[in-house]
Amino acid sequence: MSSDSDTMPGKIFGYEKQKHTGRNSIEDFLENLKGVILGPVIWVRETIVKPNQKDYNYYHEQLRRVPTVDQCYDDDRLCKWEANQQLIRDKLIDSNILSILRQRYEDCRIYEAPDGIRKCKPLSEIYQEAEENYSIKYGDLGVAVTAERCYAKQLNRMIWERRHGPVGTGMKKDSL
Repeated sequence: MSSDSDTMPGKIFGYEKQKHTGRNSIEDFLENLKGVILGPVIWVRETIVKPNQKDYNYYHEQLRRVPTVDQCYDDDRLCKWEANQQLIRDKLIDSNILSILRQRYEDCRIYEAPDGIRKCKPLSEIYQEAEENYSIKYGDLGVAVTAERCYAKQLNRMIWERRHGPVGTGMKKDSL
């Protein structure tokens, strides 16, 4: 019978191998050869590559925020292009968030079939608020969205709200 020390793993340059497989000497030789070949590769990866590698998920790439179009000079085309690209990324993210919220609400309605309207009311309110905010920000801009048009829309909305109150409540009457 073999003892416990025969089956405990050993290391060759970081490669864990079995000391004795119990079958034959050729298998032991091949295990040692594998340890000699793979050992340095594993050692380099564990001691050089892994400690110097950034630890982040590739799908959570965080891009730096670029200056908005109101911070760009009039003749700085590169800054305006970057602002447009940032707006396109933001619109895509907001669109995906809206899609996820809509899907959650629909799944809730299907799962809670007869009482779906009542039980899924919080999800419905969250979705409707997100949809309203998306419409406020990107609505009426058309397909070719530019940062300048979006900024102008935001300025016009702020001026309207200062003069007349929230959009949708109608115009204030001029009091003489």
